[in-house]
Amino acid sequence: MSIANVITFPGQGSQQPGAGAPWKQTPQWDFVERGSAALDRDLSALLLDTPADELKRPWEAQVATYLVSMLVWDAWQVAGRPRPDALAGHSLGEWTALAASGAVDFETGLRLVSARGTAMAAAAAERPGTMAAVMGADDDAVEKACAAAESVWPANFNAPGQVVISGDPAGFEAVGTAAGARRVVPIPVGGAYHTPFMAPAREALTAALAEHRPGTAQIPVWSNVDAAPHTDGFADILAAQLTSPVRWRQTVEALVAQGATSFAELGPGTVLTNLAKRNAPGATLTAVSAPEDLA
Repeated sequence: MSIANVITFPGQGSQQPGAGAPWKQTPQWDFVERGSAALDRDLSALLLDTPADELKRPWEAQVATYLVSMLVWDAWQVAGRPRPDALAGHSLGEWTALAASGAVDFETGLRLVSARGTAMAAAAAERPGTMAAVMGADDDAVEKACAAAESVWPANFNAPGQVVISGDPAGFEAVGTAAGARRVVPIPVGGAYHTPFMAPAREALTAALAEHRPGTAQIPVWSNVDAAPHTDGFADILAAQLTSPVRWRQTVEALVAQGATSFAELGPGTVLTNLAKRNAPGATLTAVSAPEDLA
């Protein structure tokens, strides 16, 4: 497999108040109208008026991020920008990649993202937990420290020296100490995502995926679960994603090993672009969140 151009989509945490405002007078705003009809809910308010504290909730964060990313993806194609050789997304962003690949249409992807956000919020209420960034420790050291702790797991392998852990916060400092971390930084989220705490959400999402089963991707999607490309089998992969760590560092490094030299992040924020500076040094990096960025 030969890869040059990669498009990535951000996950929960990249959402920003008013992120839809630059798109309101563009043809892409039709996606918001279509999405509102699909969910029978006014999504324009979510992209224009919802304050930051409400956007941190799982449903709001995930639906808003998916919507903005899909607006940008459509604009990218209309502008005649290069067709990617591969797609990848960080956690929720992998669902956007699924829609961009053609494995599901826009509305089906939105319904699945809505079901995911609802299921994760319910699971978090049932089994409270949170997340923290472990800075300055090796991946292996963090994994070993989590294995020795109670109810703490590695959740995101983001970049060298940056692993996010998830679970019961009572064990976070002990994990950081055992791993030799420089510091442990709490992340203000409402759940212990990508851990066994999300098992009830995985069950609910499996049912939703059975009802809206993804088809075949026209562009390979690199999965968070195994850092490998896929064109089918997404129902099992995306259900497993809820209770598995996001192997983002490994995914980007594998793409680079396959020849990737250009990474474009489509959607709110620049989180993945900043990580790519460490995971793919020397690559051409682009971040698009507003129409003027396409220039």
